[in-house]
Amino acid sequence: MNICPITYEPTSERYSLKGLRRLSRSLTRLQDLPLTASEQLSEAAARADKISIAGAQPKLSARFDARAASFVLVDEGADYILKPPNPAFPSLPQNEDLTMRLAAIARIEVPFHGLVYARDGSMTYFIKRFDRGPRGARLAVEDFAQLSGRSRDTKYDSSMERVVGVIQAHATFPALECLRLFRLTLFCFLAGNEDMHLKNFSLITRRGKVELSPAYDLVNSTIAVGTAREELALPLNGKKRNLTRNDLVRYFAGERMALEHRAVAKTLEQLARAAGAFPGLIARSFLPQAKKERYVGLLDSRCRRLFG
Repeated sequence: MNICPITYEPTSERYSLKGLRRLSRSLTRLQDLPLTASEQLSEAAARADKISIAGAQPKLSARFDARAASFVLVDEGADYILKPPNPAFPSLPQNEDLTMRLAAIARIEVPFHGLVYARDGSMTYFIKRFDRGPRGARLAVEDFAQLSGRSRDTKYDSSMERVVGVIQAHATFPALECLRLFRLTLFCFLAGNEDMHLKNFSLITRRGKVELSPAYDLVNSTIAVGTAREELALPLNGKKRNLTRNDLVRYFAGERMALEHRAVAKTLEQLARAAGAFPGLIARSFLPQAKKERYVGLLDSRCRRLFG
């Protein structure tokens, strides 16, 4: 019995029918990507100046061709982003796919995503672009580096307090978006994602509202890097490590964002319940066993610090 890399459910085939139908209602099979992992990296380097999504991780633009049952690389008109394996950070596609799934369990909005096999048997992460509306219309999306007057080179020159300031200055309903930011920040702490810099937060305009975009680039960077010493990319209450419940809840939610006590308590309760389901999903993931164990160990440690 296999595990479907799109739904994580058991299947007798490589992909479950449910997973295939999420790509296209009529899909009954999915072709491997026609490029090996190294060929994908070469293509990503060659096309780097043509992709509109910034970031250090190699990326490819693609659209899904239902008739060919395959992702097709394109320079324009893409509806998906592909992230191939990176030799510098083993199992990064599997890591990101898993962490995004955990975020969904934690009630964080994430785009449709999954893993697809390549010609050499390696796995590539795919994610549907959330900055496209009906018929490919572009939605207005600005990351917090742009909104803060920062650049790719200065994306770490900020703080979580300033992230709150951006929301309060630009969001249609700042209190609602601050509560979403609180949930996302706690999740990143639990999941070991210590690389949430300014370019990993964005505001999107949808249905006449300016709000936090769906989450993206969520990775357990602590186990990916192996030498991470910080717990947040941007300082909170003046620090990036040794964060406490007091920093995350009393100070950040209470003092800085003035969130209602009941909303904070409900968020903590929901996250604690979600965290109880995390180990089962980690066990079914495509991470190597050693990384699964490190993920669960980190999660246990962070849960004790946050929930007691």
